[in-house]
Amino acid sequence: MEEYCDNERILKVMIDFKTKPVLEGKKVILRPFDIEDWEKMLPILAEPEVNHLTGSVVNDEEAGGAFSIEEMEKIKEWYLSRNHQTDRLDLAIIEKEKEALVGEVVFNEYDEDTCNVNFRILIGEAGRGKGLGTEATEIFLRYGFEVLGLHKVELEAYSFNPRAERVYRKNGFILEGVKREAFRYNNMYIDTHIYGMLKDDYDKVALKK
Repeated sequence: MEEYCDNERILKVMIDFKTKPVLEGKKVILRPFDIEDWEKMLPILAEPEVNHLTGSVVNDEEAGGAFSIEEMEKIKEWYLSRNHQTDRLDLAIIEKEKEALVGEVVFNEYDEDTCNVNFRILIGEAGRGKGLGTEATEIFLRYGFEVLGLHKVELEAYSFNPRAERVYRKNGFILEGVKREAFRYNNMYIDTHIYGMLKDDYDKVALKK
């Protein structure tokens, strides 16, 4: 990658998502998905709270549903193909102490005109309450801004997930707006909170660490 996005360039810039790095922190390792990881992701993706907080379903009944054989096959194909993607970056979150896969981090929806990207993180029950999500977010953002040369990272969070929002704010994300009643769960309307982090925002947070 030779070009970075800034206010003076209007050229489209292709970020190097072909490279799938291994990123190590004190508590977690972010690495490319192994062949057998799709099976380890199945119970995580089946957790009712994961389905609820990610907005993958629209009610508690769907949140607790089991995967069909066809759905499991699609999940298998999905994770086996992650390392071949050139327009996004998907990495597994490994808890170092237990050497266990606990979730994933993702950069997707890359805009080559602006060098802006969307961010997602998912952590199963076994990995919560340990600071793993905070550290995984921190080192993934560091890679995004310092190595990939991203201009902005964006995300959306539902208002029923304040725990995730605390992690985002702790890492320097700024609340940019609210899409009122943009989602419905258990027949109740839910606000969607829009967060963003510019490279300048990241630099300010990095200076304090």
